[in-house]
Amino acid sequence: MGFSDALLVPGLLLRYDCDRLRMTGQGMNADYLQPGHFIDSAAPSVVAFARDAAAAGGDDRKRILLLYEAVRDGILYDPYVDTLHPDNYRASAVLAAGRGFCVGKAALFSACARALGVPARVGYADVRNHMTSPRLHALLQSDLYVWHSYSEVYLNGRWVKATPAFNAALCERLGLHALDFDGMTDSLFHPFDRAGRKHMEYIRDRGPFADVPFDQITADFRTHYPTLRSHRGIEGDFQKEAVGGDG
Repeated sequence: MGFSDALLVPGLLLRYDCDRLRMTGQGMNADYLQPGHFIDSAAPSVVAFARDAAAAGGDDRKRILLLYEAVRDGILYDPYVDTLHPDNYRASAVLAAGRGFCVGKAALFSACARALGVPARVGYADVRNHMTSPRLHALLQSDLYVWHSYSEVYLNGRWVKATPAFNAALCERLGLHALDFDGMTDSLFHPFDRAGRKHMEYIRDRGPFADVPFDQITADFRTHYPTLRSHRGIEGDFQKEAVGGDG
């Protein structure tokens, strides 16, 4: 039915307008509400985690804020995982492991948001990050991190960016404020640590995706970080070994 048809049928114009708004606004298309291969929001463990984390919330915004803290702090940030293995990109697998790097944690947060009925997607940027460890820096031989991931959730009529990567305990140890999210303004990165030293710079925004572009990310990882070609993760505890700023 087109717009002119709706005008001719009593009571259908409002329904048509609502449907159109869902397609262009909150509903946009089903990709941001339905499960993906990596953003597997229908996985029973993801659904249960999302509901438990958001149980004390009221509206969507309050539930998402509770969910953000649960993913940020309940799942440890760990770039020592095998960044070429698909399990470290899949929401349910990251949840089961209890740790993950930024891509996996953003996938988990987005999957949990979809499980709560809130449209969500993942986004990526290339960043210069000064949070690393001597062993990670030696492996990557660079402080440029390609495909750093954040999430976007649709709240109150607009997309808002959130980055649940760095857990609060790690930030505290490194002299950083934990990255907060209020559900109304973008929350992307720490430009400086508490001592005023430069911490992170965004170099290139790659934009949003409905699901994790695993093949593209891993192909670029192999190009930018040749030592990853035969790498299967780092033995060790990043939470203890990480340094920040000039540290």
